Amino acid sequence: MITVKLIAHTPEPEKVVAAAAKLCYSNAHIDTLLDGLTPEKSREFVEMLASMGHESPTEHVSFTFGIEGVSRSLLAQITRHRIASYSVQSQRYVNLKEPEYVIPHEIEKDPAALEQFNKSMRLATENYQKVTRLLKETHKAEMMARGMEEKAANRAAEKKALEDARFILPNACTTKMVVTMNARSLNNFFRHRCCNRAQWEIQELADQMLKLVCEVAPSLFVKSGPPCVKGACPEGKMSCGKMAEVRDKYAKLKGQKIDG
Repeated sequence: MITVKLIAHTPEPEKVVAAAAKLCYSNAHIDTLLDGLTPEKSREFVEMLASMGHESPTEHVSFTFGIEGVSRSLLAQITRHRIASYSVQSQRYVNLKEPEYVIPHEIEKDPAALEQFNKSMRLATENYQKVTRLLKETHKAEMMARGMEEKAANRAAEKKALEDARFILPNACTTKMVVTMNARSLNNFFRHRCCNRAQWEIQELADQMLKLVCEVAPSLFVKSGPPCVKGACPEGKMSCGKMAEVRDKYAKLKGQKIDG
């Protein structure tokens, strides 16, 4: 199961963005830039930026998430969002003696497919453990033959073994990461990954991340979500055709009033 925590963020993010906007649109000086920026006034500045489509001031605030229970398949997708920082649990340094796996919903609903999936994961785990053990023994013997002390050889041999044994692990294998994005990059991430056409796992992650940032900086993310939340669907013939349903979903997620 995906677990996401907002572990850090720029203090008073809406005020910081409002200060940047204030500098852009007034003869303000840096010594007095924060003067008068009450929560209400900051919100007004941020909403003005959103209505104008002026996004650059939102780059001055960042949000850091701790994420676990996601697959290596998701890792390949999220790192396509380049304006971000990632720290990921290393399969090279961490011995996953009992790896955990993400089970796709459609496989979980199909008993025959689930049985085959679980069988494949058990086999992958067994082979990972076996290859790790075999390589470690070989490397340790070679290192000790070159004069390395046994305890040091044991540690070095395991690291060297894991480096190659990890190739056996499937995309379903879970990983953990810390991810930092600024507000502009997050809004881009939400536009792409909250859409119904996004892959299910990263959509679930994006929804959780959006809910968390809305709790600490609601005006920065008031229009966040897939493009159809604030306008027409850009997917053309590939549209899911559920715009009203999607808008209601994200209004609820952000704690907004639903029309009608």
